[in-house]
Amino acid sequence: MSRGRRRPPVAALAAAAVAVAFFALPLVGLLQRADWRALPDDLTRPAALDAMRLSLVASLAATAATVVFGTPLAWVLARVPIPGRGLVRGLVLLPMVLPPVVGGVALLSAFSLGSPLGGWLHDTFGLQLTYRPAGVVVAETFVAMPFYVITVEAGLRSLDPRFEEVAAGLGAGPVTTFRRVTLPMIAPSVAAGAVLAWARALGEFGATITFAGNIVGRTQTLPLAVYQRLESDRDAAVALSLLLLGVSFAVLAGLGDRWLVRR
Repeated sequence: MSRGRRRPPVAALAAAAVAVAFFALPLVGLLQRADWRALPDDLTRPAALDAMRLSLVASLAATAATVVFGTPLAWVLARVPIPGRGLVRGLVLLPMVLPPVVGGVALLSAFSLGSPLGGWLHDTFGLQLTYRPAGVVVAETFVAMPFYVITVEAGLRSLDPRFEEVAAGLGAGPVTTFRRVTLPMIAPSVAAGAVLAWARALGEFGATITFAGNIVGRTQTLPLAVYQRLESDRDAAVALSLLLLGVSFAVLAGLGDRWLVRR
């Protein structure tokens, strides 16, 4: 046996097997608990379809907002030596570690009708975010954007700035340089960040229920529908859980094949 390919320690393999089982057993239990014959009916009920529709629309809207505002933010963090950049980055990434319910309370404090900003938006534009579908988008954007920003910033930092310097030396302006040089070269990071943000938005629970509520047909997303069905119809809750599980697995499989695995 070559020195470069030693047999892995048995203890490490055993510990890894326990860790894999820790993640796999709950999923196996979920699959065993499912009523597969009733699955189509559970997924096509009006309330379930409403939750699916809102989840899809809101998560896509949150992803679009994330890309529009998160891309320049990631570029500033990666390229511009602004004062207190570490503090700004910490603020942007805070929702990744902040309990989602706390994030929802923070959103309520900022945008509820009783807050100065929320009251001004309502009085000036007639815009109410709390307990509205728009509030779902806001809550999902709040928790999803950090995943996009950190992914795109990493892509920008790994990009050799000399490519941008050459483009600038040839007379290209900052916008043209970003559009013609930077963006195509970090496209895998942008795509990966957008997919991660979309998956995070689709699965958001705590901030959504706190800020937008859990109103059937109005602000109830798929995770909220699972939570509600657990109290009245466990088979329907399992069916919706399987749908979210399938989407999440597909996202991770796609990311692993294209961007996360380095050959």
